[in-house]
Amino acid sequence: MKTSIIALALVSAGLFGACRQDMHDQPRYKAYGQSAFFADGRNMRPLVPGTVAQGHLMEDDHFYRGKVDGKLAETFPMEVTAEILARGKERYQIYCQPCHSPVGDGNGMIVQRGMKRPPSYHIERLQKSAPGYFFDVITNGFGVMYDYSDRILPEDRWAIVAYVRVLQQSQATNVSELTPEERAKLDAIPTSTTNGPSTSTGQ
Repeated sequence: MKTSIIALALVSAGLFGACRQDMHDQPRYKAYGQSAFFADGRNMRPLVPGTVAQGHLMEDDHFYRGKVDGKLAETFPMEVTAEILARGKERYQIYCQPCHSPVGDGNGMIVQRGMKRPPSYHIERLQKSAPGYFFDVITNGFGVMYDYSDRILPEDRWAIVAYVRVLQQSQATNVSELTPEERAKLDAIPTSTTNGPSTSTGQ
């Protein structure tokens, strides 16, 4: 009886082992590989003629690429609301603040630890740059900054750009232009020089 059990166990192990090996080394095509089965020699098949993509055409250059008629967009593709600005601030704090700092002067915490300093958003060149420029940089990267196209959705990129505009305006507005209510709010903010405006003109 004991011998029969051992024999059964060995046969079962052999069968299961063969099954696993077959599944482990199963024949399969790799992307963009070759195939002798199809006349054109490709294993990836072309789309059926007349196929129409739905939901992912991304034909709106303004929204998806930050361009209008091939040029960097001077406007936003949507109305900038308080909700969009709040979203932009949140995304900015996650993805941008470590390098660009809370006020956008380029003296973020990572920079303070040795990484190359980006230019301040408050220099004249960037003050005059179109919204599409900032969107393009976030999408495609610039200099030592890698692209965020696979990390930040297009709508969130625009929200960040809108918030960057707010940062720029906050540093460029003269105190005398504020209303008494706005001045009171400003005076209530504790003074700090840790991340004040900068005139850095580096990369």
